Amino acid sequence: MFVAPKNTELLLQEAQAETLYLNLIEQINKDFNLANEGIDFPLSISPDELKIQLHEKIYRMIQYKFAEYLNLLYIIDVSESEIKKLDGSDLVILAEQVSFLILKREWQKVWFRKNY
Repeated sequence: MFVAPKNTELLLQEAQAETLYLNLIEQINKDFNLANEGIDFPLSISPDELKIQLHEKIYRMIQYKFAEYLNLLYIIDVSESEIKKLDGSDLVILAEQVSFLILKREWQKVWFRKNY
C-alpha cells in the first residue's frame, strides 16, 4: 500500500532506497515537458540539488508564468484540495510546499508503476 512520505527529504530518501530515484527524475522531466515547461534535470543530479532547482522553478512560475504554473499542476495531477489548503501569503514558502506536492505526486506515479 502506498504511504506518502511526510516531507521532501524522506521522499527522496525513500526513492533512493527503492532504487527509483532515476525514475522519479525521468517522470518529473516528462511531465514538465508535457506542460511545455522545458526542464531537464540530469540523471546525475543530487537529491538536494533537485529539491533546490525544483523549488526555484516553481517560485519563478508562480511569479511570472501563473497560467503555465496552473497547467503544470493539472498535467502532473496535483490534488486541487491540497493546493487550496496552502497559505499563499509567502511565495517562497508556497513554492516550497507546492514543490513537495509535485514531488509527492510524481513519486506516487513511479511507485505505482513499479509495484502494480
